[in-house]
Amino acid sequence: MTLVLVLVVPALAFPWGAAAVTRRLARVLPPREACWALTAAALLMAGGTIAALVGLFHVPFLASLEHVPLPRVLEVWPAAVPAAVAAGLVMLVQAGLLLRRWFRHRAVLEHAWQLAAQGTCDGDVVVVPGNDVDAFALPGYRGRGGRVVVSSGMLRALKPGEREVLLAHERAHLSGRHHLLSVVVDLSTAVHPALRSLRESLGFHLERWADEAAAAAVGNRKLAAAAIARAALAGSRERNTSRGYPLLSVTTGPVPQRVEALLLPEPAGLRAGTHRARVLGLAATVAGSALAALALAYGLHEYVEYAAIGVRGD
Repeated sequence: MTLVLVLVVPALAFPWGAAAVTRRLARVLPPREACWALTAAALLMAGGTIAALVGLFHVPFLASLEHVPLPRVLEVWPAAVPAAVAAGLVMLVQAGLLLRRWFRHRAVLEHAWQLAAQGTCDGDVVVVPGNDVDAFALPGYRGRGGRVVVSSGMLRALKPGEREVLLAHERAHLSGRHHLLSVVVDLSTAVHPALRSLRESLGFHLERWADEAAAAAVGNRKLAAAAIARAALAGSRERNTSRGYPLLSVTTGPVPQRVEALLLPEPAGLRAGTHRARVLGLAATVAGSALAALALAYGLHEYVEYAAIGVRGD
């Protein structure tokens, strides 16, 4: 039992520390690289958690494959069946949460497309009438291409140059397919609670990625900063509470930090030495999670083998 706990507990606890390391890594990477690092880490940690639970769940079945009677397994590890049942229940809860989140994402898309149908389409931009101050990137759905949805109220709140920034920002979300990254990380939070912090961090860096793209498109970082600040202030009066993943908007995230970043020079690549150190840090995180999952599977198999040898010896 001690060996199994030594294998399972670290595998399930690993994401708490790895999430903190990944968030720190994201803070020193350029926005695009930070987003990919956060998404990859979330996938890896979710996969490692599932591998640990599946391995624990399969202990009685592995024993049967090794022709070890269940009473013998319980003699060696009395908690084998309760632990397997607990792992199975956790996986059922995870599956339920994943389905719930997935259907919520689809419902948000359905509602957003219904809203877009009420507006006037001009190329990839849909202008929705009304006094609400809102704008968001609407991903493609059921054969329809992505759109930038903006309300008349938002257009009135911005100056002409600022409107260009707004549209460039939302188009960057669409062209970069940022909604896919956000959905992947949001779904991963159903697997392990430690990954919720990665979802928050990813939201900020996705907005920073789109901010930098918008600033580059208009060629004026100060104008981009002013447009984002004005859009956020105007939009804060009326929030559309029905929005959420997978929709992304210029008015979300910690706006003061985003504006401050735009008032600084464009982020460049890290110095070679620092970059290598950060990459090695992420690689160590990846390797640690992979080794934990492999060690778990191997250790459980060896544990059952040990029980089989004991039975044969008897």
